[in-house]
Amino acid sequence: MTAVGIVGGLGVVATVHYYENIVAACKARGVVPDLSIVHADVDHGQTLIRAGRLDALAQYIVGFVEKLKRAGAELAVLPAVTPHICIKELTPLLPIPLINIVEALAAELEKRRIKRVALFGTVYTVQGNLYGQLEGVEIVKPQPDEIDFIGQAYQRILDDKTRPDDADGFRRIAAAMQQRDGVETILLAGTDLAALFTEETAGFPCLDVGRVHIAAIVDKLCR
Repeated sequence: MTAVGIVGGLGVVATVHYYENIVAACKARGVVPDLSIVHADVDHGQTLIRAGRLDALAQYIVGFVEKLKRAGAELAVLPAVTPHICIKELTPLLPIPLINIVEALAAELEKRRIKRVALFGTVYTVQGNLYGQLEGVEIVKPQPDEIDFIGQAYQRILDDKTRPDDADGFRRIAAAMQQRDGVETILLAGTDLAALFTEETAGFPCLDVGRVHIAAIVDKLCR
């Protein structure tokens, strides 16, 4: 069995979501997972991201990964998409390998032969290109007003101030991007979106990036 360490807190809801689903999936396989979790401060992380201080963010994260290694972890996990924004800066510093969320996603998209996608998540994720790691997949960006809505609605999820019509707003944008931009599927690249809908209840073609990542983590834990 491989010991896995989770850098929690960079989205508390996301951390809980990962923990619950990892444990449930391992239990279904008859395995008690060897897990460690440390807590980072999401507010500090967001401040560094807003300031564009990716080197500092990487240094901040690697401090927690070092704690996980000392606790016996052989692999590390960031249970959210946005912190991977510093993956280029972080990777050379890591004392143990990272189960990279984008690598797991790339394998799933290749298996499904999906080539044109859009992202729902934090504004940093939506405006980005998943850090240039999705080779052969075109990432279509929403219109500026759509990005504004997605970013504000996602922040409302984080602040536990979701509006009743937020889910419908995401659905309208997804439908527009399918018709206008030829998007094949929406990548749910923010674990906190689970507070609004799942792949089954979204009402538009989508792929839960967190679910794909969790499956890759469970595979490592059960070896």
